[in-house]
Amino acid sequence: MNEKKELRVAKISTLSLGIVAIMLGILFKGQNIAFMVGLAFAIASSANFPALLLSIYWKKFTTQGAVASMITGLGLAIILIFLSPTIWVDVLHHSRALFPLKNPGLFSMAGSFLVGILVSRFTHDLQAEEKYDEETVRSCIGEK
Repeated sequence: MNEKKELRVAKISTLSLGIVAIMLGILFKGQNIAFMVGLAFAIASSANFPALLLSIYWKKFTTQGAVASMITGLGLAIILIFLSPTIWVDVLHHSRALFPLKNPGLFSMAGSFLVGILVSRFTHDLQAEEKYDEETVRSCIGEK
């Protein structure tokens, strides 16, 4: 891709994210900002933390496992937030939420760990294992 196309994609992405942010801001008017930040951290931690932790401490963690873990964590967190009382009751004005907790981090992160482990157990990535050994040695001797 040349630089003009990259710049165009960056501009379109920025504009799209801005529009989505404005729409969400209008939709969540009156919600507690600190709580909303907590939901953002729940999404980020569910999508990233399990893959990072497993890649650091488990030699058999594969690339496919990492991708599956991140997609699962992100998807579960977003779906469970939508089904939680924060959206279902406060925003959509239903009488009861389908998911009882306001912050789904506990379940979405556990699901992310589980899927990452299961996918890694059923796939094999020899190159990732070799890189794991190299990174372990580098981290122990302090090289970059």
